Amino acid sequence: MIALIAGALDEFLRPYEFEFFRNGLVVATIAGALCGLIGCYVVLRSMSYIGHGLSHSIFGGFAAASLIGVNVFLGAGAWGLVTALMIGGITRRRPVGSDAAIGVVTTASFALGLALIQVFGSPGQNADAALFGNVLGVSRSDVYLIVAVTFVTVATIVVAYRRLLFVTFDPEVAEVTGVRVAVTDAVLMVLLAASILVTMNVMGVTLIAAALVVPAVIARLLTSSFLRMLLIATAVGAVTGLVGMNLSYHLDIASGPTIVLTGAALFVIAFVASGARGRSRLPGVRQAL
Repeated sequence: MIALIAGALDEFLRPYEFEFFRNGLVVATIAGALCGLIGCYVVLRSMSYIGHGLSHSIFGGFAAASLIGVNVFLGAGAWGLVTALMIGGITRRRPVGSDAAIGVVTTASFALGLALIQVFGSPGQNADAALFGNVLGVSRSDVYLIVAVTFVTVATIVVAYRRLLFVTFDPEVAEVTGVRVAVTDAVLMVLLAASILVTMNVMGVTLIAAALVVPAVIARLLTSSFLRMLLIATAVGAVTGLVGMNLSYHLDIASGPTIVLTGAALFVIAFVASGARGRSRLPGVRQAL
């Protein structure tokens, strides 16, 4: 029995012998936590589509930067930032809603990226990595980068917690009371764009939206407190990345889909465990702050 347990443990720890797996595991775990944290604001603003849209928009910038010879990260980052600010600006001008603004701006950007690739050719394997993720190909610099973005995001949310909270739930009243809603929205959009940019290697363009939305939805099922929702979503995102990476190796399935499916499984568990009482709490998140 002891030998069996030792053999199973040895098999479980085998991938940790490889540096590329350790780097990927760290990045996936931190990326999950980061997406879970920022995803709370996305979900509560009813902008769940923005993760999908911004990731596609950033891919447009990635393609353009690759083809004209500009640093891919800087080019895609600048493109994503401009797109995020455009969405925020359009959304504040009624009657255009956030879903319409996201749909127009981000799909146009993605289409432009595809058109550039069609005309000038694919920029290479990096395009596939951006589309589908390549977490096992991350380097130490990628680890440092995502740690830096996560630190800046957490610090910003801590410092601007009340303003972000106010603008998230009641932007009209926040504006009247002197909160600079436009600036606060811009800060949130910058954090969101940066988070998506640094997690593309983990999830790829096609799956980032799930990483943003699923942990936040799980947290919303489990609590009516916004602060606890932030903490739970961050923890769920980290656990999803950690467990998903390990399952990906042992099941020989791509990391991105495995992480998303792990999150989906946790959602089912949370949905069943919370029951009718938990689901009835959802509309009360706003009032419970």
